[in-house]
Amino acid sequence: MDRCRLLVSAAFALVITFTSCVQAQESAQEGAPVVRVRGTLDKVSPGEIVVRERGTNEIIALATPPSMTLAEVYPIQLDDIRAGSYVGVGAMPQPDGTQRAIAVTVFPDSARGAGEGHRRFDLAPQATMTNATVADVAAAPTGRTLRLRYADGEKAVVVPADAPVVTFRPADRSLLVPGASVSIAARMIDGVPTALRANVGRSGFALPY
Repeated sequence: MDRCRLLVSAAFALVITFTSCVQAQESAQEGAPVVRVRGTLDKVSPGEIVVRERGTNEIIALATPPSMTLAEVYPIQLDDIRAGSYVGVGAMPQPDGTQRAIAVTVFPDSARGAGEGHRRFDLAPQATMTNATVADVAAAPTGRTLRLRYADGEKAVVVPADAPVVTFRPADRSLLVPGASVSIAARMIDGVPTALRANVGRSGFALPY
């Protein structure tokens, strides 16, 4: 795996961009930056996973310590979003000041309030992430318009009918199989690229981000 570790060191140098507030807090506490690795599991072995990174096809090896947490991300319906839902919306800003959703995550109640606010998102240039409570849901020509309210502001987000809507639940390592879609928060620990948290899709479900 020496070549993989060289590749991941280069990837870590390139991928450090905008992170969530949770990742930023972890960075401040631990010293090493947290980065997001998105892709498909190429190999799985005790104590390590190998990810083929989305977009670049780079091969990245990550240690998987016992402390790593896992969540299964799975699809739900747009109609499952209602006033009072706590959501995270990846979106692109529009000329009229609204946001157009790339995908929506509906948080379970246990995660309500996580990462609240509006910020830039590392998925794509100009992309944003808004974690907020849905104040109201209105019909749009296709899809829905959500008014999102957070501590120091609000945003209007248009969610197209074909935008992925997902939620998540705790998972175990049985989901870590070759071919699984993953989104992993990782950092260098003692010189070793290490997975801290992994979101995983089951049975071929591709994570939206």
